[in-house]
Amino acid sequence: MVAYLCIPDFTLMKYLKLRLILLSLASGLILSLAWPERGFPALLFFAFVPLLRMEELVSSNRERFTRFSVFFYSYPGFLLWNGLTTWWIVNSTGEGAAMAVVLNAMFMSIVFAFFSGTKRRLGSRPAGYLALICFWVMFEYLHLNWDLNWPWLNLGNGFSSYHHWVQWYEYTGAFGGTVWVLLVNILVYDIASRFIRDERDASILHKPHQVNEENRSGGVKMRVIIPLIMILAPIAFSYLLYYTYHEKSNPVHAVIVQPNIDPYSEQYSLPPIQVVGRIMNLAGPAIDSTTNILVTPESALQQEMWENQIETFESVLLARQIITKYPNLNIILGGTTYYAFKPGEKIPHTARKFTQENAWYNRYNAAIMVSRYPTLQMYHKSKLTPGVEVLPSYNGFKWLEKYAIDLGGIVGSLGTDSVRKVFRVINMPPVAACICYESIFGEFFAEFVRNGAQVMCIITNDGWWGNTAGHRQHFAFAHLRAIETRRSILRSANTGISAWIDQRGDAHEQTKYWVPAVIKATVNANDRMTFYTLHGDYIAFWLSWLGGLLYLGSLGVWVRRKRIKKS
Repeated sequence: MVAYLCIPDFTLMKYLKLRLILLSLASGLILSLAWPERGFPALLFFAFVPLLRMEELVSSNRERFTRFSVFFYSYPGFLLWNGLTTWWIVNSTGEGAAMAVVLNAMFMSIVFAFFSGTKRRLGSRPAGYLALICFWVMFEYLHLNWDLNWPWLNLGNGFSSYHHWVQWYEYTGAFGGTVWVLLVNILVYDIASRFIRDERDASILHKPHQVNEENRSGGVKMRVIIPLIMILAPIAFSYLLYYTYHEKSNPVHAVIVQPNIDPYSEQYSLPPIQVVGRIMNLAGPAIDSTTNILVTPESALQQEMWENQIETFESVLLARQIITKYPNLNIILGGTTYYAFKPGEKIPHTARKFTQENAWYNRYNAAIMVSRYPTLQMYHKSKLTPGVEVLPSYNGFKWLEKYAIDLGGIVGSLGTDSVRKVFRVINMPPVAACICYESIFGEFFAEFVRNGAQVMCIITNDGWWGNTAGHRQHFAFAHLRAIETRRSILRSANTGISAWIDQRGDAHEQTKYWVPAVIKATVNANDRMTFYTLHGDYIAFWLSWLGGLLYLGSLGVWVRRKRIKKS
């Protein structure tokens, strides 16, 4: 204490600011080292501790800092985390990647600043840290449900490569993991801060003999045991669920194709007969009379197919020819479709106007089911990739359109479906197709299952990002969707990683990046509904309400204090 008093105030502030920045960067680095698919998620349980220390140093020196200091000092850490884990977006667009990293880090810092302000106004550490959990969950929940959605770094996703630890997601979904991470971080920080205070108090008193070492040691042990239990108990329960879970036999015979069509040089130029030919050259030897379903990737067909006359297009006719040879086969095709609105039909905000006539049309990223049924079934992708398939519709955000990520074809908002459609199929249980980015959204994915899907497909095109962590992270998230819904997943990537995933989240027969491949798999259908499937993101819903009440309560306390001071 005496040494600090001898340091000039300017030098002390310079040292303190540097310390705050280093604490922030330490959190960012630890979060990055914990992240899938090659990180170790146990680091998540300590990743926020430096940030919590930074916040407390700012709060305890309020006269030296502004109300925005927590925002500014947390930003370097969140920027580092976003940059190190999602830098691969740059393979598509430098400007788009920069905006994604900068904006998401800014949103995270805003959340941390709101937590700090609420804790300060409430004057209570427990209530303040409860606010942190609520606000962070609220932020992740928002990221699942607005136009700028980017739930890639939601904390619960951090266990996707260690899915054996989170089998209990069938009850909580990924938000259970988010609460787990934040709660343990708060407990660990509480232990560390108490220990630091005890040491400091003993040093200031210069009477270490007054501290009962035996009682102190016992207290420290109890403080350490509680977070250890909080870490290990859920993992132990998860392993119990994993080894006691047994799939009910209800076989579905599938063929999964990875055609490896270059998204930059081939996808929009190859003729339909060549695309279907490449798919069938791979799938043909694997298909037989017992095969129930053939799964092809997102955007496999890039013929300009108008849904008003869909049966006349060459791609569909070629698929119909395959069905005549294998009448019990069902084929899921990924493609781009268009729909011309008829006079009197409601025109949605995503519609585009024909250049030479007063009529409108929509463009879709579609999954098309071809079977013996006379009518094709289609599902339109509805969780759209921001900056690629949907542009912000909010006032004040229109300027972001110039940073739209161009992945070929038309850039701009696509049409969507309001219902998670399940396909009627021949000679097999109901199946649904989730398209690419949609597989990150837990409750959204569960809606297909609630609507009757007993087997799930993920069709995707992960070639845009190159051989980077991007396509591996995207694949890892599918483990969580299988656990949450206890559904087998057939994953077809144009390139990236194709595989089949069982109901415990284990992946089988994973393909290599940029290698054409075919998988012949037998998976089990399941009609049981998990707790999470039935109730969705209930944790996020209720914690968001609690967070709102805490924030309003803190404002009420602040107003009352102001009135007391004036009187």
